Amino acid sequence: QVQLVESGGGLVQPGGSLRLSCAASRSISGIAAMGWYRLAPGKQRELVARITSGLSTNYADSVKGRFTISRDNAKNTVALQMNSLKPEDTAVYYCNAYFRNMLYWGQGTQVTVSS
Repeated sequence: QVQLVESGGGLVQPGGSLRLSCAASRSISGIAAMGWYRLAPGKQRELVARITSGLSTNYADSVKGRFTISRDNAKNTVALQMNSLKPEDTAVYYCNAYFRNMLYWGQGTQVTVSS
């Protein structure tokens, strides 16, 4: 089992940056893939970024070149660096982990991009 806790959300102006962090309750070195999803009002949940244990990454087209996902196995954390934020990035961001054929989710952190 894996508990995930996100942090780092908040209110930021367009063009600004935020760094989200996801802390896992166990070592993440054995977790095949971890990712960030987001859910905006009136929209479906979408994959934002994903990173595997082999450090392969993939991103939603809408965030390529602006967001960077990384994982720190020593600290059992996964981070999402978000730059050049846009109002359409406003959403609740969720961390997830695929471990032993099960998906685990955090409680989410709100990101609001507004002037």
